[in-house]
Amino acid sequence: MSAPPVWTDASVNALIEQVRPLLVAQRYEEAEALLMPHLASGTGPIALWRLLAAALRPQGKLEATRAIQEMIVAQVPGDYSARFDLSETLLLLGDFERGWREYRYRYSLAHTASMERKVQRPRWNGQPMPGQTLLIHDEQGYGDTFQFMRMVPWAKRQSGARVVLEVNADTLSLARRLDGCDDIVVRGELPPPFHQHCEMMSLPMAIRLTLDDLPGPMPYLRADPERVAHWRRRLDALPRPLVALVWAGRPTHVNDANRSLRLDQLAPLALPGVGFVSIQKGPACVQAEAPPAGMPLVSLSDEIRDFDDTAAILSIVDLLVSVDSSPVHLAGALGCPCWTMLPFVPDWRWLMQRDDTPWYPHMRLFRQTRRGDWDDVISSMREALSRWAAERRA
Repeated sequence: MSAPPVWTDASVNALIEQVRPLLVAQRYEEAEALLMPHLASGTGPIALWRLLAAALRPQGKLEATRAIQEMIVAQVPGDYSARFDLSETLLLLGDFERGWREYRYRYSLAHTASMERKVQRPRWNGQPMPGQTLLIHDEQGYGDTFQFMRMVPWAKRQSGARVVLEVNADTLSLARRLDGCDDIVVRGELPPPFHQHCEMMSLPMAIRLTLDDLPGPMPYLRADPERVAHWRRRLDALPRPLVALVWAGRPTHVNDANRSLRLDQLAPLALPGVGFVSIQKGPACVQAEAPPAGMPLVSLSDEIRDFDDTAAILSIVDLLVSVDSSPVHLAGALGCPCWTMLPFVPDWRWLMQRDDTPWYPHMRLFRQTRRGDWDDVISSMREALSRWAAERRA
């Protein structure tokens, strides 16, 4: 057996300079092939193992990725970035017990420092605290808030505390219709005195969430009846079945290039007898001005003022078809039918190799079978939509 190579800073840096451009260009197989001979002995610089994990994960080689990430964490336990990367792999594989523990390191990273709430009170770890006040506050994107709101009443039951929920202004009105909290404040306002606090996405660790606990009572969010009445009048004349579309996420999202489409890519969904409305927000909404041929699409984007409008529309249409974005979580929380398009290796919450999700019982997942290829996804969705529309008409 040949001896493992002797590494110098110069030789390590030279290999890193070869591999990084391949990762940036998403040429992951080439990056793996370049690294493997140097790490075949099972030893080598940590920096190269990090690059190998970054090459393996997008290929869906998650068990191999997990083994490397666990080795890095064991060797460098103070590397919080590595611990966060491991957490996302663990959660994607469904290992909630350890995944949630490692996920707490998300606030030790440079790009998340601005989200961390500096609180001079202990973080709630799931223990009873009757007679005291627990502050639960949101922390990340809108979709995360909609997904994890379900755990606020769970935390109240487990803690026995008076629960104060702090949310951003855009989700405030929906949060007011959530059961299980005693008071609600808007982020930026001074909350009432409290004894302990917990980020909304730390609740799974505190309550020791398992897959068997999901989905919990459904639905846990409700649309505003007045908005529902308004949108029912607005949509009453449109053909049924009626499908709402979202084809692009937030452009500033770190993974947006892998999750967003163009509206014209959804052209195969234009089936006879199916009506469409666009609830797309952001720069991509202008694409609705020139919909695919044969797709009767009404754009509602300019009329949608807030998430209450979106919730009302989702409560009226027959189906939401969307990429991975906040409306799918809102639809799921409302118990509205939703079909979600996912990239080959999706965000951790969608798990792997299943077309349903334990988070939302009325959601169906359509996954890429090849990295970057949306054609198969849309082809499968067209077949499913054709059967679904026929059943609706029948």
